Amino acid sequence: METLSTNKAFGGVQGVYRHASAATGTPMTFSVYVPPHAEGATLPVLWYLSGLTCTHANVTEKGEYRRACAEAGVIFVAPDTSPRGEGVADVPDYDFGQGAGFYVDATQAPWSEHFHMRTYIEDDLPALLATEFPMADLTRQGITGHSMGGHGALTIGLRNPERFRSVSAFAPIVAPAQVPWGQKALGGYLGDNPAAWRAHDAVALIEDGARLPDLLVDQGDADTFLADQLRPQLLADACAAAGIPLTLRLQPGYDHSYYFVSTFLAEHVAWHAARLKA
Repeated sequence: METLSTNKAFGGVQGVYRHASAATGTPMTFSVYVPPHAEGATLPVLWYLSGLTCTHANVTEKGEYRRACAEAGVIFVAPDTSPRGEGVADVPDYDFGQGAGFYVDATQAPWSEHFHMRTYIEDDLPALLATEFPMADLTRQGITGHSMGGHGALTIGLRNPERFRSVSAFAPIVAPAQVPWGQKALGGYLGDNPAAWRAHDAVALIEDGARLPDLLVDQGDADTFLADQLRPQLLADACAAAGIPLTLRLQPGYDHSYYFVSTFLAEHVAWHAARLKA
């Protein structure tokens, strides 16, 4: 692991790192905030998955989570959204290719060579974290994310309830199989077989039996993507049918930007911290 930068913040250390990923076959950059802690202490981990066009830097620079993490004693990990670099497949579309990995393991060429973001988030980066950050307690993990990253947080959390004790999201794509962003991504990465998409669709996973203790979702009611791409009511209906307690907060006047995310991210950190206590 290569350290790209470290900065002291709220008594802890905000670092940016790069490593050679076995999952993607490319260098991958990510950030980790480690709050102040006693020597020998172990701390719970909150993963944050970013949205379309983003890197680790968007939330690291705009998220306003460090004070809350320092107060709660929570490590905050922000991966990239896709493999990148020379030789990595790409298209000019903002919602597909580099910056738009959708947290799936692609099966279709040319994406299948490097686009293995499911394995990267579920296995590769956690293994590195365990080795390089011994204070990280991987028996206490939560996951959250924004937009495409909200989709990733929900689906990864639903597939791995034994690993992630808390799951939340900001303006998530809750049913990608039913909206244009998701149909484009799942079709392009996984092929034209909707049955193969269900493991990457939160609503479908719940319909197929996946369960979580509870969920927290924040959504701005002035979000221009709300009606066509996000459709949180589909998640509310699925959770109601499955008996999953969902707190869905429609936030008046908020849009899809980091002005929205940063306003409520500290509340999500505290919500996760309460569920990740030893």
